Amino acid sequence: MNDSIPAYSPARKWATFGLCLLVMMVPALDLTALNQAIPHLTADLRPSATQILWIADAYGFALAGLLITMGGVGDRIGHKRLLLIGAGLFAATSALTAYAWSAETLIAARFLLGVAGATLMPSALSLIRRVFTDPKERTMAVGAFSGVAGLAVGLGPVVGGALLDHFWWGSVFLINVPVMLVVLAAGAAVLPAGRSARRFRVDLLSVPLSIAGMIGVVYAVKEFAAHGASAAAGAALAVGAAGLVAFAVRQVRVAEPLIDVRLFRLAAFSGSVIANMFAMFALVAQSLIFSLYFQLVLGWSPLQSGLAGLPGALGAMIGGAALAPPLISLVGRARVVAAGLVFGAVAYAMLSQAGTDTSYLVLVGPILLSGLGMGMAMTVTSDTVLATVPRERSGAASAISETGMELGGSLGMAVLGSVMNAVYRDGVDLPAGLPPAAGEAARDSLSGAMQVAAGLPERLAAQVAGAAGEAFTDGLQAALLCSAGLAAAVAVFALVALRGVPKVIPDAAEYEEAAGAVPAGAAKSD
Repeated sequence: MNDSIPAYSPARKWATFGLCLLVMMVPALDLTALNQAIPHLTADLRPSATQILWIADAYGFALAGLLITMGGVGDRIGHKRLLLIGAGLFAATSALTAYAWSAETLIAARFLLGVAGATLMPSALSLIRRVFTDPKERTMAVGAFSGVAGLAVGLGPVVGGALLDHFWWGSVFLINVPVMLVVLAAGAAVLPAGRSARRFRVDLLSVPLSIAGMIGVVYAVKEFAAHGASAAAGAALAVGAAGLVAFAVRQVRVAEPLIDVRLFRLAAFSGSVIANMFAMFALVAQSLIFSLYFQLVLGWSPLQSGLAGLPGALGAMIGGAALAPPLISLVGRARVVAAGLVFGAVAYAMLSQAGTDTSYLVLVGPILLSGLGMGMAMTVTSDTVLATVPRERSGAASAISETGMELGGSLGMAVLGSVMNAVYRDGVDLPAGLPPAAGEAARDSLSGAMQVAAGLPERLAAQVAGAAGEAFTDGLQAALLCSAGLAAAVAVFALVALRGVPKVIPDAAEYEEAAGAVPAGAAKSD
């Protein structure tokens, strides 16, 4: 380790850690609180089923498209500076999102919020990597960080539900503003300064290539799943695939790429990124699906719905902060990740038995188990990503990991949401006698069916709501079975890909040289 790296006092370390937690919690709360707000904003803005998916996905698309760029910028100008800039931008765009006046405006505002959020995530992880230099202490910090992240995901519906019980749907975004102002004030005094000694420029052509590639492919997947083959979907797929190919080729050829492709030669790094991505694929979609299930099928309030998901957040905190660090020492990283994903797969399979009259007591155990398993797995993979790179590349490396997670979450929303919608549309059996426009709206989505039912005579309304609830539950079951199968497959992948990763990872430069990822002396810690 280079002697120029300062030793931080325990108070400075944990104050930095606390601010990074606050920065991380706001986007996590925001994402899951949005899921609670969807039925309310649907009634106000009248979005289509596809627009609902875009409202949920736009933030993640922008985040995933720009994280790599922002990670590199943070390595250059300093992650403290970038985090403070991002906190100000996030506050401003949260206010804009809260007062969106149409579905199209809300989608655009969510995309801008993702742009602001892209400055925060890699900076927070890089600052934790900087102040926690001891490997065991770093693992504990990352475990606590991941555990609180899981808690934030669970608290989002509770906070959102409480706000929605008293205020309009925009309040779930407006609450971000004072939190980010606190980060700005305290961060200026507490966060450690510092940046890489390397000088490099951001490859501007790579940025639009990555964004166009990702959004094009995901848009095509959603359109194919929801409406079948079409010229628009085919064109989007062609543009997206071309963008991703061009992006990959450029990263190999340019002297200063957005992604250092040598990192992917490390099995520990690439295996962890892939495992994180597909874990988020299953995890984020579950939050949206169950928010709609609790509120629209079971008829619960937003607050009740949020509280119902809290055992999953508790499980994630226990799995990430309490179980994962000691289990690494006991059985190794690969087995902990695989075990966590298996727990998740079992939980999703159990949850797929949910119906229109299932007792919550039947669901609470699998919800707790899914959080426990995913918390274990994602703590280990996140710590492994940070540990296998030098500090001077921690921003870009954490950005790659966060990009994978955000892309996985967005793809999960798109693919599993589209699977659910397709099963719903194919299976909804509406009663005769509905006006054509009402029947079309009811077939489009569960939210649309409930809005139609609200304007019908009592008997016909009950038939429409019952048919829609049954069809939605069928879609939910199909999506959860897909999640279970995916989690089981990724567990096997993680067991193989991470089998050679040591329990305590040595200095990153030494680890890269030992793994053959870079020539000796080519990568040094700052």
